[in-house]
Amino acid sequence: MPSTIEPGRRRDRCITVYGRRAVLEALADDTLEVAEVIVAESGGRVASEAEQAARARGVPVRRERAHKVSLISGNGRQDQGVVADVVAPAMRSLAERLDELARDPGRRQRLLVVDGVTTPGNLGLIVRSAAGAGVDGLVVPHRGTAALGPQVVKASAGTAWRAPLLRARDAPTALSELTDAGFAILGLDASAERTLWDVELPDRVAFLVGGEHDGASSEAAAYAHGWVSVPMAGGVESLNVACATTLVVFEIARRG
Repeated sequence: MPSTIEPGRRRDRCITVYGRRAVLEALADDTLEVAEVIVAESGGRVASEAEQAARARGVPVRRERAHKVSLISGNGRQDQGVVADVVAPAMRSLAERLDELARDPGRRQRLLVVDGVTTPGNLGLIVRSAAGAGVDGLVVPHRGTAALGPQVVKASAGTAWRAPLLRARDAPTALSELTDAGFAILGLDASAERTLWDVELPDRVAFLVGGEHDGASSEAAAYAHGWVSVPMAGGVESLNVACATTLVVFEIARRG
């Protein structure tokens, strides 16, 4: 059946997967809505197989030149000439969420914003932890962090399909919009004197989580109202970004 997502809104409502296995798995899962399958005109057996599976399920198929398919997937070496836009029901744009909150000013919100997390495995683990802890939303920018794709979905153990993901152009833009909406921005920094256990959480707060090597960009960090650390013992300097973020989201959950 035709997708319920308008083409112009797919960027903020769909996760793009590529390659034979990922596309066929999505098409075989009746709980997932596949908006469209895109195949290379000269994709050979793999493209034909994906096209047949899509048409059998009533999913629209679009044929493009191999170069265009590679641009869509962002990974021409591994897409095998097939791409699918899969609807993530809980994913939407940050702007949509902020519009909802503007109509409900008393609603409490606890969000995460990732900036510069470029390893898909780490991003997938963050997505899984955020979903498991029940945070209100995880802002994943289109720029400056790993793309939401098959590797992230795999690392999230499939929770990426239904996690409360919020999309924005980039982290600084997201943080600017959150600040304007009355959110306090707290950055996670291993060198901060104030710890996660001690900080008071206002009704609307967004935690900024930086990348694996360089932390948050200077443009994003400029929006932080304060910084907190995860207290460490035994001479350990810091945790992997996914581990540290897991502690953040479950501390949020613990406080209720």
